[in-house]
Amino acid sequence: MGVQEGSCPFGLWHVHVVWSGDRVLQVRFGRSPALARAPAPFVRYLAGDPAALVGLRSAAVEGDTVYARIYRAVQAVPYGETATYGEVAARVGTSARVVGNAMRANPTPLVVPCHRVVAKGGIGGFSPSVDLKRALLAMEAGRGIS
Repeated sequence: MGVQEGSCPFGLWHVHVVWSGDRVLQVRFGRSPALARAPAPFVRYLAGDPAALVGLRSAAVEGDTVYARIYRAVQAVPYGETATYGEVAARVGTSARVVGNAMRANPTPLVVPCHRVVAKGGIGGFSPSVDLKRALLAMEAGRGIS
């Protein structure tokens, strides 16, 4: 199967996905839609289905680099819950700063749910918008999007 690209809406944002079969290559957020539709698991996830993305694979978790280990640890953070940068760092044997850098470089947000990683004293960062991170966490907590 070839590489495909599509998007689906989430509040004021559109989630753009590049995938091939069940392997997700890239996820990014934009203000305008793509021409094609994102895969059904993303549509279901953004509608609040906690298990929708379970069968998808991220290219980012492959291998044994520190970032791949961080991404696998982040995938283990359950839907509706959060972990701090320091907690993820302790699980992987690195520093919170390295975890933050990995989250910033995450090519497949949502599949590797970096929005679930928060600062010890607050929400932490998120690209392109901390408000988008808040909306994703609210959706997972069953509070809808804001």
